[in-house]
Amino acid sequence: MKPAILALLALGLAAGAQRARADAPDILPETEFGMPSRELGKAAGQCRADETGPAVLITLVGLKDRAGLLRTELYPDNDDDFLESDKVLVRAGKLFHRVEIPLPPSGPVQVCIRVPSPGSYALSVLHDRDSNRKFGFSSDGAGFPGNPKLGLSKPKVTQTRFVAGAGITTMTIRMNYRRGLLGFGPLKPA
Repeated sequence: MKPAILALLALGLAAGAQRARADAPDILPETEFGMPSRELGKAAGQCRADETGPAVLITLVGLKDRAGLLRTELYPDNDDDFLESDKVLVRAGKLFHRVEIPLPPSGPVQVCIRVPSPGSYALSVLHDRDSNRKFGFSSDGAGFPGNPKLGLSKPKVTQTRFVAGAGITTMTIRMNYRRGLLGFGPLKPA
C-alpha cells in the first residue's frame, strides 16, 4: 500500500478528531436547538449524574488498553456534517456535542452523551491513547454505532446512524485499531 493512500486515510479519520483548542472562543453562537454551545458542545453533551434522557449510554468493547482518553462526538445525521470540524459545525449553528473522559483502570467502559431530542444521529468514539487530543493513525482507535467495517476509508453516515429515544438509549461499540497495511479493524481476540 502506498504511503500516500495511508496519509489520505489518516486525514479523513482525523478530520473530526483533531481539534485546535487554543484559538477556540469560550462561548460560541447558539446551536440550531437553541442551546448555547460552551466549550464546543461539551456542556450540552455531558450527561448529568441523574440523567433521564434523551441520551445515549455506550458500552465500549475491544479496547487495546486503558491508556489515555475517550472522546465521544455527536453529529447531525448526514454525510456532509459527519466528522466535520467541531468549529465549523458550531459556528454554522449545527449540532455538535463532545464528551471526553479518562479511561477507567478496570471494569466496564461506558460513556454517556446527551442528545437534543429523540431522533437520528451519527457519532464517533476515539481512543486517544497518548491523550494529545490529536488522532494518531498508527496508535489510536476509533469506533462507530453499527460497528461498520472500516478498512481504508471513513464510514458513510448510513453505516453509523442510530436512533435515540426519549430516555436512555443503550448501544455497544467495538473499537478498531490499525491492522497492518489493511486499515482499521477490531483487535484479534487474545
